[in-house]
Amino acid sequence: MDAPKKIKITDPKVALAKAESFCAYQERSQQEVRDKLYDWGLWPDAIEQIISELIQSNFLNEDRFAKAYTKGKFSQKAWGRIKIKQGLKLKRVPDVLIKKALLTIDLDDYLAALTRLLDKKAGSIIEKNAFKRRYKLQQYAMGRGYEADLISEVLKVSDL
Repeated sequence: MDAPKKIKITDPKVALAKAESFCAYQERSQQEVRDKLYDWGLWPDAIEQIISELIQSNFLNEDRFAKAYTKGKFSQKAWGRIKIKQGLKLKRVPDVLIKKALLTIDLDDYLAALTRLLDKKAGSIIEKNAFKRRYKLQQYAMGRGYEADLISEVLKVSDL
């Protein structure tokens, strides 16, 4: 069975039109668009020109992307700030925009999400030893990107 053929685009106008629809479908980071344009086989000069045109026409906005990514990962996947920050860094979003996006998460909602996450996980842990149980819950929440001090606070208060 043959692998799907890669799309090769040499005309910058065609690439711009495809990139616009790529960006219109959902928010994208500059790096995602850049990677897609390289996959299409465009030259670096053409890629940077297309990126700047997408920014000027507001198809591409890193600030908007960072906020949408943060909101989505927090509300849909219940990720913590650390994991969201790592995800944004992988997308090469500037640190200033990452900090700004993380500030959009309400602290009360954040603590409520962490509490829900720990309550749900506590129901599936069979461990009888209280210390091991607490350790497993803490490790799970840290793996989801939550801060250790907040996890400890929630575990003290909720008595899981």
